[in-house]
Amino acid sequence: MKEKLTEAHKFKLWKSNLIANGLKIHNIEEVFTRFRHNGEALFSLVMLDATTPEGDKIPPICFIKGQIVSVLICLIDEATKDKYLLLVKQRRICHGGYVFEHVAGMVDIDDDPHDVAVRETEEESGIQVDKSQVILLNKEPLYASSGTSDEALFFYYCELEMSREKIMSYHDRLMGVDHEHERIYTHITTIPESLKLITNTNGLLNVYMYLEAVG
Repeated sequence: MKEKLTEAHKFKLWKSNLIANGLKIHNIEEVFTRFRHNGEALFSLVMLDATTPEGDKIPPICFIKGQIVSVLICLIDEATKDKYLLLVKQRRICHGGYVFEHVAGMVDIDDDPHDVAVRETEEESGIQVDKSQVILLNKEPLYASSGTSDEALFFYYCELEMSREKIMSYHDRLMGVDHEHERIYTHITTIPESLKLITNTNGLLNVYMYLEAVG
């Protein structure tokens, strides 16, 4: 059974933030909502009629997606200490072709972002980690496109030492969850090469935040 958008965690979080920041909401029109297989709202496009505290009309369209986690996975050659990134590639709606990204996932109702980061690491990379191995880079979520969406990201990184043979064993694996229609392939690359492969700003930001954190 599909939940009502107005009862969805993502919708209520978005609406509460609007109210907390002083907006006066006149009407919210649901244009389209996509649901998960279990009936939970995955994301929604809405039209908002609201007035700011200054008396202005705020731009009306919003793509409600909620909070997201992004996890940079760095695999370190235990012999040479050379670093490799495990990226995932999948076709994306932005242009229909393959896009290289970090492991990522959406935060749903009752989820803790850190738990999501651990779970998505295993689901999309095949690597089991515990919570202590996944390090948060930003305490407050960062908005990806503040003019059109509420999507907000928590960035993490995970460093794991292993043999180069084992590192390369994670290359070109087919991962993902069938009921989410995911066809995801893993890709092992160097950090300099990753900066050429990654074409989304969130992915590049995760690399630079990681490099700043580890020096």
